[in-house]
Amino acid sequence: MTETKNWLVTGGSRGIGRAVVEQATARGDRVAVFARKPASAQWAHPDRVVEIHTDIADPDSLARGVDTVFEQFGSLDVVVNAAGVHRGGRIGDLSRKHWDEVIGTNLSGAFELARTVAPRLEAGAAIINVGAVVGFRGFPGDVAYGAAKAGLHGLTQVLAVELAPRQIRVNLVIPGFVDTDMTSALTGRARERILAAIPMGRTGLPEEIAQVIVGVADSPYMTGSVVATDGGLMSSFSSRS
Repeated sequence: MTETKNWLVTGGSRGIGRAVVEQATARGDRVAVFARKPASAQWAHPDRVVEIHTDIADPDSLARGVDTVFEQFGSLDVVVNAAGVHRGGRIGDLSRKHWDEVIGTNLSGAFELARTVAPRLEAGAAIINVGAVVGFRGFPGDVAYGAAKAGLHGLTQVLAVELAPRQIRVNLVIPGFVDTDMTSALTGRARERILAAIPMGRTGLPEEIAQVIVGVADSPYMTGSVVATDGGLMSSFSSRS
């Protein structure tokens, strides 16, 4: 019988993060969920979920949340960084406030999370960051989000090397265009252009990305890897202004 694992999922109340929570708890694992807002729907296995109000862009809030997780679980096996915010805008239009908000959650929050949990993780643990295609392929209007996700790639690579001697794995999963609250705001020509660039001809589902994340969590010799789960988008992406 597979040993029960303890998970921490940031951004776990919706989208990809929520799908990860549901799949992990469905197999008997326990999950702590960090989110700024409570989950909008009932969990399938509520007895295996602990919701902790936490803002990962706030170092003090994050530290309190991590302390609570270790108090309740004792240890962590998997940390999934799925929290993210998006503020669109080209370089001439994006405000510094929105830039700081995107970088603060998507990149600085990921750094602070890793800095806080890594010293307390044991051999065999895994950190999985959730990136984005725009961190590798430029898309007009995504200057802040693209920069943050590109930085997350670099952070993942360095952490993988630094933590490997302790047998802690760090990997990056790259979703494509997935049906979530975040992408629902993208409509019109922009949405049509992205869909036309996806070889599989459709958007992804949060559950499909979660399956990959769970698989990466269970892969004991994988670290420093970038796993694209995007219907082929990374292979064919072209952007036009």
